[in-house]
Amino acid sequence: MSNVHLVGGLDIAELTFFAFFLFFLGLVWYLRGEDRREGYPVEDDLTGAAHGGVETDALFFKPAKTFKLPHGLGEVTTPTANARDPLPTNVLPRAWAGEPLDVTGDKLTSGVGPASIAQRADRPDLDMHGQPRIVPTRVISHPVTVHENDVNPVGLVVYGLDGAAAGTVKDLWMDRAESCLRYMEVELTAGGTILMPITMSRVTRAGVMTDAITAAQIAGVPRTKSADQVTLLEEEKITAYFGAGYLWATPDRAEPLI
Repeated sequence: MSNVHLVGGLDIAELTFFAFFLFFLGLVWYLRGEDRREGYPVEDDLTGAAHGGVETDALFFKPAKTFKLPHGLGEVTTPTANARDPLPTNVLPRAWAGEPLDVTGDKLTSGVGPASIAQRADRPDLDMHGQPRIVPTRVISHPVTVHENDVNPVGLVVYGLDGAAAGTVKDLWMDRAESCLRYMEVELTAGGTILMPITMSRVTRAGVMTDAITAAQIAGVPRTKSADQVTLLEEEKITAYFGAGYLWATPDRAEPLI
């Protein structure tokens, strides 16, 4: 083909470029519309006024989309039909937008900063068979043992970052979908049981230590409703409690280094 010009000065190369440009522009427009299903519209910190359009503005937001959940768990419509995460009320009044939040009351359960949680479903996470993923080893039908080269935490004393004893490891909770341990079930000295994330603890032959919170604070870890199951929301609260300890467990942790 000796002549690549189509109309006037428009040739195949220009046509291809413009086609790609229009396609890419449409792709960006589509993706920006999809990502506005969560976290939008942006709200003013102090007044709550929406910025950048409202959910009924077709220019900024697409119609609500409904997702069918597996295992007969119903449907979820986003964004308008879902209850939003509540705004924190346990903080001091702020003078200007963007001012750091100063938490009042128990910081480890405040839901602010390192203790932030997402309002996930208050039901267990399920595996591909519709069964709870994370369960204690005592309810698993096949034998689950700790490798002989590793220390079995069951029966060991649990210590907080202050070196005080908080309780004893009663059982291990396993993620059956990933075949790994997620939590240690700790029987507290003061009574009751809590779940401790295994990723926030160190297991030795001398005992189980966590550098996240003190022994007294371990007794305040959020409890589970069921003795053999943990819900998605409960996992959020437990992990946030330990995570917040790295900033708020002791007064010196919350202070600046300089």
